Amino acid sequence: MIMVSVNAETCDGCEECVDICPNEVLQMTDGKSTADAGGECDNCESCLSVCPSDSITITEI
Repeated sequence: MIMVSVNAETCDGCEECVDICPNEVLQMTDGKSTADAGGECDNCESCLSVCPSDSITITEI
């Protein structure tokens, strides 16, 4: 299982990760990206490659 987390303190709200995620794991909440518990991350790391603030962490649990 893959867990995605977003650091709300460093996220700049650009929405790049939300737009690129093929599984809709990420969404915007109050101007920041958040990980949707209902989405299933397949560890493609697309969100990591587009995040300008390095706010996303992907962990295998």
